[in-house]
Amino acid sequence: MDLVPALQEPLKKVLGPATAKVMAEHLGLHTVGDLLHHYPRRYEERGQLTHLADLPMDEHVTVVAQVADARLHTFASSKAPRGKGQRLEVTITDGSGRLQLVFFGNGVHKPHKELLPGTRAMFAGKVSVFNRRLQLAHPAYELLRGDTEGEETVESWAGALIPLYPATAKLESWKLAKAIQTVLPSAQEAVDPLPESLREGRGLVSLPEALLKIHRPHTKADIEDARARLKWDEAFVLQIALARRRHAETQLPAVPRKPGPDGLLTAFDDRLPFTLTDGQQKVSREIFDDLATDHPMHRLLQGEVGSGKTLVALRAMLAVVDSGGQAVMLAPTEVLAQQHHRSVVEMMGELAEGGMLGGAEHATKVVLLTGSMGAAARRHALLDLATGEAGIVIGTHALIEDKVQFHDLGLVVVDEQHRFGVEQRDALRGKGKQPPHLLVMTATPIPRTVAMTVFGDLETSVLDQLPAGRSPIASHVVPAADKPHFLARAWERVREEVSGGHQAYVVCPRIGDEDDDPKKGAKQSKQPPEGDADKRPPLAVLDVAESLAKGPLQGLKVEVLHGRMQPDDKDAVMRRFAAGETDVLVATTVIEVGVNVPNATAMVIMDADRFGVSQLHQLRGRVGRGSAPGLCLLVSEMPEASAARQRLNAVASTRDGFELSRIDLEQRREGDVLGQAQSGARTSLRVLAVIEDEEIIAEARQEAAAVVAADPELTGLPGLRTALEALLDEEREQYLEKG
Repeated sequence: MDLVPALQEPLKKVLGPATAKVMAEHLGLHTVGDLLHHYPRRYEERGQLTHLADLPMDEHVTVVAQVADARLHTFASSKAPRGKGQRLEVTITDGSGRLQLVFFGNGVHKPHKELLPGTRAMFAGKVSVFNRRLQLAHPAYELLRGDTEGEETVESWAGALIPLYPATAKLESWKLAKAIQTVLPSAQEAVDPLPESLREGRGLVSLPEALLKIHRPHTKADIEDARARLKWDEAFVLQIALARRRHAETQLPAVPRKPGPDGLLTAFDDRLPFTLTDGQQKVSREIFDDLATDHPMHRLLQGEVGSGKTLVALRAMLAVVDSGGQAVMLAPTEVLAQQHHRSVVEMMGELAEGGMLGGAEHATKVVLLTGSMGAAARRHALLDLATGEAGIVIGTHALIEDKVQFHDLGLVVVDEQHRFGVEQRDALRGKGKQPPHLLVMTATPIPRTVAMTVFGDLETSVLDQLPAGRSPIASHVVPAADKPHFLARAWERVREEVSGGHQAYVVCPRIGDEDDDPKKGAKQSKQPPEGDADKRPPLAVLDVAESLAKGPLQGLKVEVLHGRMQPDDKDAVMRRFAAGETDVLVATTVIEVGVNVPNATAMVIMDADRFGVSQLHQLRGRVGRGSAPGLCLLVSEMPEASAARQRLNAVASTRDGFELSRIDLEQRREGDVLGQAQSGARTSLRVLAVIEDEEIIAEARQEAAAVVAADPELTGLPGLRTALEALLDEEREQYLEKG
């Protein structure tokens, strides 16, 4: 983050090529600065033993414990030179839990001499189970002696507190600790990115002091001081990047778009059969105020499933058409684009019949453009776009192609932004004479802190009210393995809903045709398989549809829908379902977002534990969209005590998407908040946690906005510029540029 020559020094020069190679390959550490910013995960106090009770299975762990017992066993073996093999079993304890270590063959001699009862050491290895007992097989270890002979080793781990680092099987925590001790003197040369006034005003220690205290604390207060400072570094530098992006937006020119007093928007509002909710009116005012300015709107519209985001976006599009411009809505899938087109045309009625016989006075044309359209229809649609005949355009990534030209593009609405690459969004925005206004919609509720980080360069509007008349949705977990009769009852409930004149969805994690790879299918789900579920591939649409049609749902009209079908076939299936001609639709998550069939009241999600929390919430939002109550059944074979079942219980217990998004975030971690990979495997945050550190992020955002307003180029803050350059590697720079 604070790269200066000493901190830019390659690790191979300091630690040697072999160690540097392992650090680069397994931890992504290349320079002295990288290593100094590889912070301890936790600390152990010398003389205080760690807890062994809650060790995670199949993870690489580091523990500090005392040897309680050590036994050498000899057994017959064809592999040993004299026909006898040896196995050393060592039991370690922390006073409340015990863990067995096992060493085989030639690996027993050294530990047999060193791991005597009463010896304390650090042990590292992968936790497994043998004979129903937890064990570490052939763990690496480092003795913690209190005598003078070993005192130097102990001292190298930082006085009274031993830091335990995020490590790998190839690089144990204590090896990292020793490497960090080697480079720690370089911390004195770290350039401080925080303005002095900010640091002093908040009582934060300097960066060199923070690095020394995080790696070599003498007291717990040292750790707190260091973490408080380093959290501010991460929050502030990140918010500076986003504040500069927002500032750059305000410097771009845009055509102000103000609706006329008696134009298309007024005519549309007059024909609405209901009153807008207070939330919809408030958010609409925010959007209209932005559209009236002479720089591009850059706004995120987020809200609960079914809160009326499409209606709010449509009113914004109509305001732009009123002002003489065009508006485009970009959807992630053809199914969703077609669904939006149908919904918009339905809501607008004769106002969508511009240029047609019977069209209203203020009418415009609403055009659909997707990659699967026939050549003649496509030519006609492209002509309508180029001449301005079409005021509203709805489509997929086909809208981004070079040959698509607009007459006067004024507003881009992107639905479910996280499903689009930033390059695609940028290409579409480049089609206006001046940068068009941008409205990003997401039906995945986002905690405030994530909105300030992941979407920190957008102003945020939130719709958290459901329109009147929306029905409640009852959600229940169906434990298929423990209680198979519950699953039978689930299919009875589906039949009951259908006999009552309603329809149902059944959702499966994969498609399941003969060329479908089970591993690939498993990856479609947001959560990895756990435990027993891993013994079979995820349930498939084609298999489940066939077994239901021949079994518990025999006699009902069952159809399938999945992403590998031809676009025309998908549209035909959705039309039949929307018209009530199909009783049960067995589908993949292609129906997750935007599909609106008010008569569908029941949903059964098979292998529900293979989906993420937010995804389950999205799927559930497809039912209960009419006047009849909705029912969502989450089928799982996972045991009651598993983490997967706890996720499902959380989804079943609340319909609050914002609460579920917090749960989801806690499970997935933050992801790389600037990069395109929004998953927990990769993160630019080391000590900052977006859920826990909401106050720091909010304050950092305010401070960053003030700094950028006073000095957009950061000319007076060279340390901050250096930190920003290190944060914004090429990929993240592009992400911000195209945001």
